[in-house]
Amino acid sequence: MSEQLGNLDLAALISSRICHDVINPVGAISNGLEMLAEEPDEEMRVQAMELIRNSARQASAKLQFARLAFGAAGSAGAEIDLRDAEKVARDFVQSAKHSLEWKGMAATLPKNKVKLLLNLVALGVVALPRGGVVNVEIVGQPPNVTFTVTCKGDAAKLNEHVTGLLAGANGVLIDSHSIQPYYANLVAQASGLALTVEAKDGEVVLKAA
Repeated sequence: MSEQLGNLDLAALISSRICHDVINPVGAISNGLEMLAEEPDEEMRVQAMELIRNSARQASAKLQFARLAFGAAGSAGAEIDLRDAEKVARDFVQSAKHSLEWKGMAATLPKNKVKLLLNLVALGVVALPRGGVVNVEIVGQPPNVTFTVTCKGDAAKLNEHVTGLLAGANGVLIDSHSIQPYYANLVAQASGLALTVEAKDGEVVLKAA
């Protein structure tokens, strides 16, 4: 098992991770507003508005995703609708480089299982630095379900640092960039599920069963 972070360190690193994810679109919104304030050319103002709209959508998608993937999402014992999870996952993943395919039942699941699934989806994006498809498959009878997240694309890979943390490795440095696999392992333990990672050319498969 990996060495446990204290509650304060865990909270600080997750907060840093969320800030890292949203700082670029928020910065782009700020830049767009400065352009609007200073730019008299109408064509440039239209481009600035488009930048603001796109960046606002990205920031909203990342925050909605973080709310379910890291947040409390209700009181203790709460369940989350998989349709809500699919929506935030689609908004989070969809880009010029990445797309999401989702196969699973319409059901509610204990929040920790949904948090685990969303963290695996986020790691699926990390595994595809050049873009590709993140394929989610949910099987079983709720609440006893298993997840498979298959990532297909050029140069699909998760480094040993990430796979080690997913497996609960000892002595691995944990920072704001590696907090997600560490956290995913913690949530998997809380859910009674074990994580495995399989990799081959052009494909990484994350399983929780």
